[in-house]
Amino acid sequence: MLVHSRGGKRTAWAVFFVLFLPLFALPLLVILAASFATSWSSVLPSGFTTGNYTAATRGEALQALTTSLLTAAGASLLALVAGTWAALVGTALGRRLRTVLDALFVLPVAVPSVVVGLAVLVAFSQPPILLNGTRWIVVLAHTVLVTAFAYQSVTAALTRLDPAYEQAAASLGASPGRVLWRIRLPLLLPSLTAAVGLCFALSMGELSATVMLYPPDWTTLPVLIYSATDRGALFAGSALAVVLMAATLLVLLVIARIRTRASFR
Repeated sequence: MLVHSRGGKRTAWAVFFVLFLPLFALPLLVILAASFATSWSSVLPSGFTTGNYTAATRGEALQALTTSLLTAAGASLLALVAGTWAALVGTALGRRLRTVLDALFVLPVAVPSVVVGLAVLVAFSQPPILLNGTRWIVVLAHTVLVTAFAYQSVTAALTRLDPAYEQAAASLGASPGRVLWRIRLPLLLPSLTAAVGLCFALSMGELSATVMLYPPDWTTLPVLIYSATDRGALFAGSALAVVLMAATLLVLLVIARIRTRASFR
């Protein structure tokens, strides 16, 4: 902690708890409590039941969770490939062209995601590339939305790489492709896994663009949560939200484990 005095540390912790508890912890705890409830008692949920989780882990809910996981995995991998490739290309560009490249990748983040969804819908609703009504348009929209984060993560990592490793390999006769595969990418592995985790988490929670694009057979879990709460099934929606958070956290823990091993390597 940057604060060294005892009084300063106590003040910092007090401010942290004052801000953290009401803004972050309490809403999540209320959702957790509501996922086990059947009714409201004053301002708090009441009536313990596990039936909400029974419904949240079967049938349509389980299919929606699988859809979200597949969509997030596909979008994350595509975003990682596109973002890494663009970041590597950007290192060879001049300052002005690199600024243009940065702006192009940040643009989908700078506008509302519903605008990105509409743009993808309009762009791919007519031949020669007709994706409207398919699952691929959802994956594409998620990829567009999260690629900026992969690009920025890899770009930041590239600026911190010591060029001495690449220069030494090149001086020993290694080709540019071999230098990339054996030197640059292994050194970037911790940043690549971090980028995948961030893209995956963002894709798992994406709703606005998905609502505009998803076909009936490719309903993600956020869409199902929105539908449940929209028709007043708040407790069922809370259970679905907890399942979504748990699944996302589990995958992020696995990615963090891989990232830790990559860092030690």
